[in-house]
Amino acid sequence: MQPVDFTTLTAACSEIRTHWLPSRMEQVFQRDRYTISVALRTLKQRGWLEISWHPQAARICIGDPPPRTPDTFTFSQQLIHQLGGLALIAIEAIAPWERVIDLQFARRPGESPLYHVYVEVMGKYSNVILTDASNLIITAAHQVSQQQSSVRPILTGQVYETPPKLTGPVPSENESPQRWQERVSLVPGAIKRQLLKSYSGLSASLVDSMVRSANLAPEANTDSLTAQDWQELFAQWQKWLQALKQEQFHPAWTIDGYTVIGWGGVKPAKNIQELLNRYYSDRLNEQLFAQLRHQLSQKLNNILAKLRLKANTFSERLQQSDRADEYRQKADLLMAHLQNWEAGMKEIILPDFETGAPIAIALQPDKNAVQNAQGLYKQHQKLKRARAAVEPLLAEVNGEIEYLEQVEDAIAQIDKYQIPEDLQALEEIRDELIGQKYLEDPEYRDRSNNETKSNFHRYRTPNGFEILIGRNNRQNDQLTFRVAGDYDLWFHAQEIPGSHVLLRLEPGTVPEETDLQFTANLAAYYSRARQSDQVPVVYTQPKYVYKPKGAKPGIAIYKQERIIWGKPGNSQ
Repeated sequence: MQPVDFTTLTAACSEIRTHWLPSRMEQVFQRDRYTISVALRTLKQRGWLEISWHPQAARICIGDPPPRTPDTFTFSQQLIHQLGGLALIAIEAIAPWERVIDLQFARRPGESPLYHVYVEVMGKYSNVILTDASNLIITAAHQVSQQQSSVRPILTGQVYETPPKLTGPVPSENESPQRWQERVSLVPGAIKRQLLKSYSGLSASLVDSMVRSANLAPEANTDSLTAQDWQELFAQWQKWLQALKQEQFHPAWTIDGYTVIGWGGVKPAKNIQELLNRYYSDRLNEQLFAQLRHQLSQKLNNILAKLRLKANTFSERLQQSDRADEYRQKADLLMAHLQNWEAGMKEIILPDFETGAPIAIALQPDKNAVQNAQGLYKQHQKLKRARAAVEPLLAEVNGEIEYLEQVEDAIAQIDKYQIPEDLQALEEIRDELIGQKYLEDPEYRDRSNNETKSNFHRYRTPNGFEILIGRNNRQNDQLTFRVAGDYDLWFHAQEIPGSHVLLRLEPGTVPEETDLQFTANLAAYYSRARQSDQVPVVYTQPKYVYKPKGAKPGIAIYKQERIIWGKPGNSQ
């Protein structure tokens, strides 16, 4: 993940100063353990300033509104208690080339600041610290004890100390080309590495794009550069310093990240705030998505393996109980031929009542014929009772397997992160599994009844009818039992785990065969049979779809269905 370097931080703060100062602070919401959103209002607009001390993605930019969920963090409560209603009057760097920003708050513009919020964008040492006017620490996102750092503890009530000053030389536009070249080439090596070693305030991504913009390879050795190469590289160096001085930036997307200088840009960005917000939101979401998907898949695999083993055990016990009638038949034969029994017999062979075929009956030699027959009758009764007990248990386990296979299929459909709704769909699956007691989470809050934005898959048929497809069981239930109207058609792969699919129809409209086939293809594609050539798909009116009492999410039964063969390969 590309870190926020000094150049990016300078560009972001420059843009915020231009459009958001002065502004009144109205609210603080902590999104997670690393990020707060601060509601700012100016005379022209209202927005959310996102401040993060994430070890990989520390940043400050205008971001998205926070979710409508309770904020349970104390840090945000302390900030709103001290800063609520005050004006953000200044955003300043504490020193040249330092990645620490001072947000200053006062009662109104023009007055001396009452509080400072120091945003330290320094990788794994990033932090956000609130102090009063005399720089006494009131609270910090991450407090650092004396034991953790004897050099720079960060504790409530202590005076705020700035981070240790930079030790290396810093870039200067007044430095001559000759002096600059001498410093960089003093020790031979790759030009990218030597630039990073020679000056503070640089980052690997910045130097990489700078060297490439001079038409050089980042790994080119300083000894191999020509006078023309050095001249071109110094020109880019000066271009960068001028951009910082004049605060003239050109935000753009690159092949593998972003730039605020414009080097290597393949697509321009609207502004720096949108660029940073989208980049870091997506990268962090990708991380969360990969971790959560792996966690859920592993958990489901483990649970399903245990349930299938249990189901096999129950099935074997049922197969054994199928022999119940065999024991009764042998007991009846033995009672009918008591005269054939002799003391000490271990086995007796008697003819079958109907076929006359010989049947061997094992006997206990220390018991007489009647006692042996009684033992066989008891075995018959025991196996009958076992069937009565095992059948409902097997049905229950099979129901669990069916439900979890449906969940497993929903996870399989969300195979990679592309948009924020992908992560949301996965989080809904996690919440569902917690609600169904398959996962444990002490911080879980039931959000099933919350009015959250639906993120169904959406398509259009050849004739323009809308198709909605659930991405998980929660959405399947919502689609089928809340969204579906009287004139719609409901589709599902027949007896195969998959998504609920809804073909939206207006009163009086009749879908053509092409519309039905298109919808069936999608229902087949969003099912476990996605890799098949053809999949049987049922469709019916929503009024004929029911949820059994006590059934788990996503489970539905239907009637008056018709069948159409869906072709998953034709759905995309």
